[in-house]
Amino acid sequence: MNYRAPVDELRFALRVHGNLDDILQLPASDGLDADTVDAVLEEAAKFAEQEWAPTNRTGDLNGASLSDGLVQTHPDLAAAYRSFCEAGWAGLRAPAEFGGQALPAAVSAACEEMWCAANLSLSLMPMLTLGAVDALLKHGSDEQKQTYLPKMCTGEWNGTMVLSEPDAGSDLGNLTTRAEPFSDGTYRLNGQKIFITWGGQEMTENTVHLVLARLPDAAAGVQGISMFVVPKFLVNSDGTLGGRNGVHVIGLEHKLGLHASPTCTMQFDNAVGYLVGRVGKGLAYMFTMMKTARLNVGIEGHAVAERAYQNALAYAKERVQGHDAENSDGSAVPIIRHADVRRMLLVQKATLAAQRALYLRTAALVDTAASHEDNVVRKQAEREADFLIPIVKAWLTDNSTVLTNLAIQTYGGAGYVEESGVAQYMRDARITPIYEGTNGIQAADLAGRKTSGKNGALPCSLLAEGKTLAEKLSAADPTLAEQLQNAVAAAEESVAELVSLADAPVLTAAASAAYLQQMGLTLGAIGLARTYVAAQDALDGKTENLFGHDFYTAQQHNARVYFAYVLPQVYTCAAQIKQGQALLDVPLVLF
Repeated sequence: MNYRAPVDELRFALRVHGNLDDILQLPASDGLDADTVDAVLEEAAKFAEQEWAPTNRTGDLNGASLSDGLVQTHPDLAAAYRSFCEAGWAGLRAPAEFGGQALPAAVSAACEEMWCAANLSLSLMPMLTLGAVDALLKHGSDEQKQTYLPKMCTGEWNGTMVLSEPDAGSDLGNLTTRAEPFSDGTYRLNGQKIFITWGGQEMTENTVHLVLARLPDAAAGVQGISMFVVPKFLVNSDGTLGGRNGVHVIGLEHKLGLHASPTCTMQFDNAVGYLVGRVGKGLAYMFTMMKTARLNVGIEGHAVAERAYQNALAYAKERVQGHDAENSDGSAVPIIRHADVRRMLLVQKATLAAQRALYLRTAALVDTAASHEDNVVRKQAEREADFLIPIVKAWLTDNSTVLTNLAIQTYGGAGYVEESGVAQYMRDARITPIYEGTNGIQAADLAGRKTSGKNGALPCSLLAEGKTLAEKLSAADPTLAEQLQNAVAAAEESVAELVSLADAPVLTAAASAAYLQQMGLTLGAIGLARTYVAAQDALDGKTENLFGHDFYTAQQHNARVYFAYVLPQVYTCAAQIKQGQALLDVPLVLF
């Protein structure tokens, strides 16, 4: 069950899809060059393979536990996390002013793929911590930043996202946790929260909870929600840790997967909290953290599927079973010689390539939106990133359940047996379409104003690149060019359909899931078309040949496989959008 970090694939994708050359010219990338990025990826790969990957199975078999109010994790995971922080990986994209390395989001995203593939459970803690850093950096007071960010950026303290309650999950307007103001400007929080990832553990010195709660006179609904910093240990004025705060883990969930990651039920009993920003703006502030997290969750689903594919490929090369008509002596052959096994493996490989193109494209837009010198360019990049993030979150995580199941199927009966290890990937991946906003919520978000605004101008501008690429493909591979043109045309028709439904929210919602899938499939194809053209340029000597002939021909084969086996799903999605909406708008008596 080894893991090989796909360094060349990541280096190539960063250049072609992550716009590395442009990102390195941004003011925030001052002093960074391509050679340094390559060195970071190489070292990250070694760390992921050697330090974190071996703990993945250990964590699954020896999950987090609660004893005497303390959350315990396996010592191997604690040691791996300490090594992670000591090596400086915890602050990879954290702000330099607070001790981070401030690397671009696109470079960090490539490293995060490796952390998530190596040990998804463990990777969730630094991921959430950096999300909390983002929220405090943007919305916290100077005092809050100085108090918490230096230790969070080094990983010595971790951060959490504390939203859900027993009666307030996706609908946070129903939350009831209360924050009572005190004369000294602090607050006392009381209530119960559920599904808090890494809400408790003994691996860091302190945990900084970002908590949503209501003041006594707050308005109903989401307008009455405020955000508070609630540390596990209070922090003295000199930065040392003070007394234990009134926040405790009272239970752990017993989950399908992610056994090493404690999912906590937490009780707040007169816990001291500090208001972040303005009263009533908590949910808006939390979306700073959630937007980052949703991009990262898409990477999580992709990464677990990548590791599952690697293991399925290795097994298919070793497992001898059945006969091959081309083998004249009739002897048994490795199952990779069988056509259906090849199909399953190639579909996994091609889909992963399309996904990597999409998430790195999105991360590069985040970088551009953050630091480009031209305000118009920044705003356009922000709009495009906001459009793509729900697709990355939902399409990649829906695919993760499909691809990990294909990995199990490649193993046959051995894949259904826990000892093979591959079943863990399916179990771990299954949460990714659910948390950080279910994929239905992502689809509804995408299909609404993000699509219908300005008569669909934004999605159509993203699809326009597909037409340009189809023209470039036409000489090298006319079949691919035609398939891409047809898929883009179908997507444009679906955009027009959603625009026509702008005043029909029920029908829009009914069409949203199919629409998100169609956009993901189509944008994935555009990404692989971009890959094909870039590979051809390298093979023809128009650009530097960094990875060799076999690498580039394999990238082009990915595109052919994807266009043949994956892309045709867009027509089913289009039919569902046109014909299926009204069938969902029915009286409940029909159920």
